[in-house]
Amino acid sequence: MPHAVQTWFSYFFIIGSRYLIIAGVAFLFWYVLLRKRIFFKKIQLRFPSGKDYQREIFFSLFTMFLFSFVAWFFLGRQEIRQHTTFYKAINQNGQLYFWLAFPLMLLIHDTYFYWIHRLMHHPKLFRVLHLIHHKSTNPSPWAAFAFHPLEGVLEVGILVVLLYTIPVTKFHLLFFFLFQMFYNVYGHLGWELFPKNFQRTWIGRWINTSTTHNQHHQYFTGNYGLYFLFWDRMMGTMREDYEAKYDEVKGRTKSLKEEKK
Repeated sequence: MPHAVQTWFSYFFIIGSRYLIIAGVAFLFWYVLLRKRIFFKKIQLRFPSGKDYQREIFFSLFTMFLFSFVAWFFLGRQEIRQHTTFYKAINQNGQLYFWLAFPLMLLIHDTYFYWIHRLMHHPKLFRVLHLIHHKSTNPSPWAAFAFHPLEGVLEVGILVVLLYTIPVTKFHLLFFFLFQMFYNVYGHLGWELFPKNFQRTWIGRWINTSTTHNQHHQYFTGNYGLYFLFWDRMMGTMREDYEAKYDEVKGRTKSLKEEKK
């Protein structure tokens, strides 16, 4: 097997296995081990079907394949990497920049995601690009990266944007890929992990929660952000019923659990 292909598949194994582990552990705990005990706290009081899980895993793994190809192409090939902003010495751009780059990457990604997300909801593009992801109207952790291949190309485009706009090290990229995986799995978890009234706090007003994104999957409109709600609030795309839904979910008691038995 050619060395380039081996390198590409090593990227796929690393990225794909992280997705399977992170999403798999979340699924194991919330959808299997704690399923009956915490069902009454589920944002939507029903579970996806087995076919939903299969579709989500298939398309998510294909997205990991795309992610690994782009990572290999721009980072695994010296002739390409040397023309990017990737650097190795942590002190090359100073300690201050090194640490500031972490939140900066998230802000750039959130902006990138919001606008391509809005674009994909255009009536002429939605069925081609985004319908596969929205087949998960009641998403599970497996849905985190369940994209149509064309959407997958757009989603992984953030790596190219970062590699040609801001200096980054392997530590930045490792953090970025892990953080976005964890946050995407949380966003599609189906349960809200932040505490009661969090959405009303100063910080919580600007944080995209699992409830926010679950509403987007359920209703297809509003709540387009990824990590934050800056753009949704500035552009008037926050769902007006978000805070009430958050309160309803966090206010449920075990009496509902008993009713569902």
